[in-house]
Parts: sequence; C-alpha cells; structure tokens
Amino acid sequence: MAQFSVNTERFDPYKNFKFRVKWDGRYVAGVSKVGALKRTTEPVEHRDGGDPSTVRKSPGQTKFEPVTLERGVTHDQEFEKWANKVWNYGSGLGSEVSLKDFRKDIILEMYNEAGQLAIAYKLYRCWVSEYQSLPELDASANAVAIQTLTLQNEGWERDYEVTEPSEGSFTEP
Repeated sequence: MAQFSVNTERFDPYKNFKFRVKWDGRYVAGVSKVGALKRTTEPVEHRDGGDPSTVRKSPGQTKFEPVTLERGVTHDQEFEKWANKVWNYGSGLGSEVSLKDFRKDIILEMYNEAGQLAIAYKLYRCWVSEYQSLPELDASANAVAIQTLTLQNEGWERDYEVTEPSEGSFTEP
C-alpha cells in the first residue's frame, strides 16, 4: 500500500521543521520548537477466578501529555499574556487567575517541503502550567535566548478536513 494517496510517487515522510501554531485565530510569531503530541491509555488488569494464571487487559483512563512550545525572545508578548491569565503577580487577591479565558484551543499545522499544508491537529482546552520568560543568561555563550510555554491539554485530534496536497513537479524553463 502506498504511504501517500494523492502523491503516489512520494516516498519520503514529511520533515519536522515546517510547522506553525495558531491560537485565537492568529499564527503565533517565532515558534521554533513544539514538543511531541503524546497520549497514554493506562491498562486495567483483571481476571476471573477460573481463568488461567494470566491476566486480561482492557483500556482504562487516557491522559494527554503536556506540550511545550519554544521560541526566541522578542518583543512579542503573546506567550507572557497567556501565561499571565493563569497567574498574574500583583493583580490583587482573588484576581490572579483569569477563570473566564485562561484556556485556549490551539491548532498545530505541519507543511510539506513546498510550504503546502499537509497535516493539522487541534489541541483542546490548553492552559499554561509553566512559563519561562528568559533562559539562563551566559556572557560566554553563543546562542539564541529561548522562552518556553508548557501547555496542559485535555486532548487532541487530527483535523481530517486537512487532506494531502497535490505536489506538482517543477518544469525547467
């Protein structure tokens, strides 16, 4: 069976370096790394008294691992504004958390090498559990300053309305 239904001549899987993150209907500037989407379903072991000395297993509770977003430090304040909805220092007793809108649904889009949207996932009811505004600073280092958001989520699913794009071939002039 072919790995690609539209581009049957394509052999190589998609690369992991072409992607975008969207929330509140806008793309988030400068995201350079997204953690893996991972879910785990715990097995429930059981056996009847008359069964052989082995256990049966069935699916139990499913949990979705946190997703980390990284980007270089700039003047864009979107990471910090969202993180402040979960905990806003100095906002006054009882006002530290914005219960109305601290959760967001986000969209993770993956593109092929030609920049065509190939795969998308929807992540539901995300909220910031960890925010790193600045990394460790080192005068002897030669690196980009990275800020990080860790997002708890209550599930994700693939957007099956995003289908495999047709990858045309280039013609020589």
